[in-house]
Parts: sequence; C-alpha cells; structure tokens
Amino acid sequence: MLKIAFDKIFKHPLDKNHRFPMLKYELLPEQLLSEGTCSNNNFFSPTDIDEKLILETHSLEYYQRLTNFQLNKKELRAIGFPMSDVLVEREKKIVQGTLECSLYALKHGVSMNIAGGTHHAFSDRAEAFCILNDQSVAANYLINNSYCKRILILDLDVHQGNGTAEIFSSNKNVFTASFHGQKNYPFRKEKSDYDFGFEDRVTDKYYLSVIQNEIPRLIDSFKPDFIFYLSGVDIIENDKLGRLSVSLNGCKQRDNFVLNYCKKNGIPLQISMGGGYSPEISVIVEAHANTFRLAQEIYF
Repeated sequence: MLKIAFDKIFKHPLDKNHRFPMLKYELLPEQLLSEGTCSNNNFFSPTDIDEKLILETHSLEYYQRLTNFQLNKKELRAIGFPMSDVLVEREKKIVQGTLECSLYALKHGVSMNIAGGTHHAFSDRAEAFCILNDQSVAANYLINNSYCKRILILDLDVHQGNGTAEIFSSNKNVFTASFHGQKNYPFRKEKSDYDFGFEDRVTDKYYLSVIQNEIPRLIDSFKPDFIFYLSGVDIIENDKLGRLSVSLNGCKQRDNFVLNYCKKNGIPLQISMGGGYSPEISVIVEAHANTFRLAQEIYF
C-alpha cells in the first residue's frame, strides 16, 4: 500500500501573503481522495520527532536559537515566512513524515510526503522557506541506524538543493545530485556531487533527454541502495519562480521515468513534493497529483 505523510498542520495558513502557495497542501489530498487515487488508509499522520535525530544533521547552536526564537532579523528575512511556534512545529512534523516515509519505502518500495523537499535548509541556517532539511535528516537516520549504506538524493526541483549539498559535502555515503535552472535561485550555488544547470526556457525534449541520460548513469555509477527524490513541479512553464518551460505532460513524463527506473532496479524511493508556484492553483495540484497517480500505477 502506498503510504503518504499528511498532517493538518501541513496546511496551516501562515498569513494572507503566503496563503496561496500553501493551499496546495490541503487541495492535493482532497483531489487524490475525490478522484479515487487514494483512500484514507493511504494517509498517515507523523508522530513527534526525537530532537536528537534533527541534531544528527543540524547544529545544536542553530537548532536552539531556532526553537527559542532567537534568530536575528537577517536570518528571519532569509526564511521568507513569519516566524511562529506553529511554523517550527510544522517543519518538525514534515521532517518526521519524511523519516517515517523512508521506513515505509524500505518495506513497500515507495512512499510520499505531501510536503517536504526543504532543500535550502543548511546545517546551521534556514533559507527560502526551508528551516529543517527533511530528506537530509531522514538520510542520516537511515545510514546511522544501518538501514542503508549508500543513498542518492535526487533533486529535480527548479532551484538547486544548496542546503542539501552543504550538509553532505564531506559525506561519501550520500550522493547529492541537483538538476536545476542555472540562472535561478540560489544565485550563489553550492557544489553538489553532481550539478546540471538548465538554461532559461528549456522545453520538454531537451529537459527529458538530459534526465533520461544522466540519471541512469549516476545511479549505475554510485549504486545507491536508497533514493530520496525531490519532485518539484516548478519546472513547468509560467511558474512564477521557475524560468523553465516544461509542459505539464513533460513534468509527468519526468516522474514516470524516475519512478519506473527505481521500480525496475529495486531501489526504494521516498518522494517529497518540493516547489510549485504556477499562477493557477489547479495546475500546481494537477502536477503534484500526477506524481501520486504514477506511484499507485507503477508500484501497486
């Protein structure tokens, strides 16, 4: 059975300025349920996270200042969301959701988090709506508890996974691969183990050719026994923060390729949703929903 992390705190309306992009977290599960792709049995609410697990990835000094609301004005501006205790609890719940998803994926082949993909969170600071790095915490958990030996973090969000790259810059057991817009945020890139930067306005044919050629090569070379996939849909044309021009169907083809490749090769896969900022909320929801539909179709 496909297991999906979702909690009501995921859809918390932060303020009127950020309400629109947050709507997808409540509309997406409603869409999946209404169309019959999922039932209530597919969803689980994450438990509370053991803070010791967060500290295997994030520095104690940063975490204490975050949870005690001691970040300075510059650090708060870098987050982009108004700080609150609910925001911190939401982030911790998302991290635990991805961690639990990784354990489900080991049993069932794939699992998904309605939220997550907080790849701009560094070991010692927050950035760009990302406070704690969900897939990095989960990756460290799997390795530190001997569930896995070699992990690939495959980041196909339009923005480079700079926080993830920094966290694992000296860890040879985790391979970070980011396919992103070269001229997009962050404008100062970190060095992943593998980076591919697309020029602006790239369309389906070239985008998919790169994905279909490079990802198998990376997997065959590194030979991971687990993959974390950040399936951002901000690659789609007209996305407000994207700058690429991949079609909705092209985005679906990307996910279809990644999921089929992992299934065929028997590599457990955890998926976090990442970004999506189309001017039309229906496009965002449809793009994300495609990933869930494919997971059900391919794995179950």
